[in-house]
Amino acid sequence: MLLLVAVLSLFISMNAWAKTATTGWLHNPEHPPIQVRFMLTGQTDPAAKTVEGLLEVQLDDDWKTYWRSPGEGGVAPSIDWSLSSNLSSVDWHWPMPKRYEFLGVETLGYKHHINFPMTLHIEDMNKPVFVSGKLVMSSCTNICVLTDYELSLGFKPTDIDNNEEAMHLYNQGMSHVPQTQPSVTVDAAGWNEKTRELTLVATNTLGWQQPDVFVDGESQNVKDASFLKPTVDVVGNTLVAKMAVNSWFGTPKLNGESLNVTISDNGFAVEEPVVATNQPITVPVDTSANLWEIIGFALLGGLILNIMPCVLPVLGMKLSSVIATEGLARKQIRLQFLSSAAGIVTSFWLLAGFLMALKLSGQALGWGIQFQSPYFIGAMVIITVLFAANMLGLFEIRLSSNTNTWLATQGDDSYVGHFVQGMFATLLATPCSAPFLGTAVAFALGADMITLFAIFTALAVGMAAPWLIIALFPRLAQMLPKPGAWMDKVKTLFGFMMLATSIWLLSLMTNFLSTAVVVLIGALMLTILLWRLGKAKGRKPVIFALVMVVLGAGGGLIAGSMTADNWSTPLPQDHAWKPLDVDAIDGYVKAGKTVVVDVTADWCITCKVNKMSVLLQEPVHSQLGGDNIVLMRGDWTKPSDYITGYLRNNGRYGVPFNIVYGPSAPEGIALPVILNNDVVLDALKTAQ
Repeated sequence: MLLLVAVLSLFISMNAWAKTATTGWLHNPEHPPIQVRFMLTGQTDPAAKTVEGLLEVQLDDDWKTYWRSPGEGGVAPSIDWSLSSNLSSVDWHWPMPKRYEFLGVETLGYKHHINFPMTLHIEDMNKPVFVSGKLVMSSCTNICVLTDYELSLGFKPTDIDNNEEAMHLYNQGMSHVPQTQPSVTVDAAGWNEKTRELTLVATNTLGWQQPDVFVDGESQNVKDASFLKPTVDVVGNTLVAKMAVNSWFGTPKLNGESLNVTISDNGFAVEEPVVATNQPITVPVDTSANLWEIIGFALLGGLILNIMPCVLPVLGMKLSSVIATEGLARKQIRLQFLSSAAGIVTSFWLLAGFLMALKLSGQALGWGIQFQSPYFIGAMVIITVLFAANMLGLFEIRLSSNTNTWLATQGDDSYVGHFVQGMFATLLATPCSAPFLGTAVAFALGADMITLFAIFTALAVGMAAPWLIIALFPRLAQMLPKPGAWMDKVKTLFGFMMLATSIWLLSLMTNFLSTAVVVLIGALMLTILLWRLGKAKGRKPVIFALVMVVLGAGGGLIAGSMTADNWSTPLPQDHAWKPLDVDAIDGYVKAGKTVVVDVTADWCITCKVNKMSVLLQEPVHSQLGGDNIVLMRGDWTKPSDYITGYLRNNGRYGVPFNIVYGPSAPEGIALPVILNNDVVLDALKTAQ
């Protein structure tokens, strides 16, 4: 009878314990500062076969435990449920952690009191459940202790009573757990393995206040990485977070890995998945603070563009117009130069619209990329040939309504002609970069549409400044020498300059057509021009033109043959440059090498000037040939997502781009657009 009473008493107490469903407070005598208890709320979902519970943790004084991804140190708490019965799995919900730093090591976790909500998935809701879990919890102050706790609980899902205290604690914990948020999206994750930096872009249509960003993931590569406190910038509704990433196992491998991005802000926390890629991402630009400074750069860049080598071929058009102003009234001079300035502005607007269309479609962006199109180059060949023919007097200007004379009028005194001259002066100038130009263009292409057009307008005004000055002060044009026979000779000279531009443009077509086809087109074009020149001006100009062509084609051979007499110094043979391999740069640098990268294009005249005047000249040429130097060249002549991505990753949108990497400069020393010996040599010395 006594045994029966004892069993009944035990059964009654167990039944009451099961209905309240709590383990009570548990502590380990060897580590008194920590107490834990596991309890059920009484909330069940028969359809989903789930029961809600929570793990409550009390930490004394300055003790802390860790988030699911503890950071650079610590161990995340875990529970082994393998000895449980009628329990298929348990979902652990993690409230937002806080950052803690000790001796330079950053960790993520909790102090004082924390509620971990949990969802238990039951196999059969009509049968008893026995929960047996081994909780392993790491807790730290200036020392760390790893403690075990045995969680045991038996209950029948259909018999659990609601526990108001547990429900309150559960809801309190869930209020800090990241949820999905319709207004928030994580748009991109760019991983730069060279700099070990992750860039995240997220949008909140409701705006950001004081966001913080945490990153972790399920794969081993992500678990091995520690994502440090980010630098967070907010531009409008867009958040840009850049964070350094460390790993005890060497360089983190994050390309292609799925990441969990957790963002906390005032009043909410959200978690979104994203895949990291090694493609650079476009970071929005805060235009409010720097816009006026960048517009100043754009004005200077556009003005300097007038004296860049790429603009020299169009001086014929400009000076021909200046010569034609002799004897004109001030009003006519003013309107002609305003027409040319309007052509320059319109051309820059067309470029801005073209780049904006590419940007919206997700295509490559860059200054001068229209020269990557054979159609654009072909059109420019035809137009420059027509300008050359006009300045050589190969067709007459007749002011009539016949549409066949429209192109002929484009080089005359008509305002339309000066407008078109301004347009094509701009288009022929774009193969060059100039100081300040790259900064302005990079800022514009990373900004919104209105800012892009504002900056391109400033570039246009800068390039049109000489025209605008003469329009404001027409007397300057009237100070030129008096008209005479010399004007025809000057016009002919500029005609041959424009013809040389046509030949240069035609040579670029060898990147898209076979050399034989390009030579055939060039020969046919030249034959037609010479035939028309003979018809218009007689035999002597034809002979002169043929001599110029022969001298131009054989100039290189003649220069080479004169080296023995020291009449000229030939350029040395270029070094053997490797194709650009971004992934290999870090390996060379770690091996103590200095890597020189030259991103160029056949249509980039500034690139050729840098090469001829610096890279192939002493003492730079000898330094580049050193045993410890690795030379890499990126060819942007044709569209290349790889080259474009590399340029964008370095904040550039055009060529030339030169950068030097070395043991003392693993992130690279970017060189200015216009090179000189001192700049290159100093960069090599610093990087080494």
